[in-house]
Amino acid sequence: MDEATLVELITQEVMAQLNTFHGIAGPAEGKVSSAKIVPVAVSVRHVHLAQPEIDVLFGPGYQLHKQRDLYEPGEFAAEEVVTLVGHNLRPLNNVRVLGPVRRRTQVEISRTDAITLGMDVPVRPSGQLKGAATITLVGPRGSITLPECCIIANRHIHISTANAREWGLHDDQRVMVRVWSERSAILGDVQIRVADNFKLVMHIDTDDANAVGLNCGSSVEIIDGE
Repeated sequence: MDEATLVELITQEVMAQLNTFHGIAGPAEGKVSSAKIVPVAVSVRHVHLAQPEIDVLFGPGYQLHKQRDLYEPGEFAAEEVVTLVGHNLRPLNNVRVLGPVRRRTQVEISRTDAITLGMDVPVRPSGQLKGAATITLVGPRGSITLPECCIIANRHIHISTANAREWGLHDDQRVMVRVWSERSAILGDVQIRVADNFKLVMHIDTDDANAVGLNCGSSVEIIDGE
């Protein structure tokens, strides 16, 4: 059994246990619960690369090598890693590259990472890079300093078009979610991202996860719109 399959099975089991605890029948295959239970994926620092930056960092015409598939269809962790260097010249080493190749390079870090790098990094939805921070990437074949490419990714939930319709949600909506943990909390300003092929999951960074006691395989509940 590969890692992606194992994570999927663990997530399903955790969701079933949570649904039982709250008196909710587990969702049927291909369905989602009316209680709007969402599994969590904790996102560590990573880099999405465009081909021009791949050419500089790893060599002209270089192609990424898949290490393992990620939860969302078509996305994968690559074998390749880079070093991030900020304003104070303190590096973050072995930062994983994620595929597939993007049209524009994007670096995603946490607030704690930004402090380590001595940088002021804005919180933004993925792809909204106007005004993003400048950062230097170092690879085995070269380095490059890129303006407007580094962000702290906002909290967001991936959901399929069919599931969003069932739950009365729409793309780019902001919602609140309830966290059950030893540090239970309500998290606000969670962006809904809808696409036909999305699998249901909430992405948060390591700072948020540590603050409220969540980890990969935890679940949260959407409780309100904003």
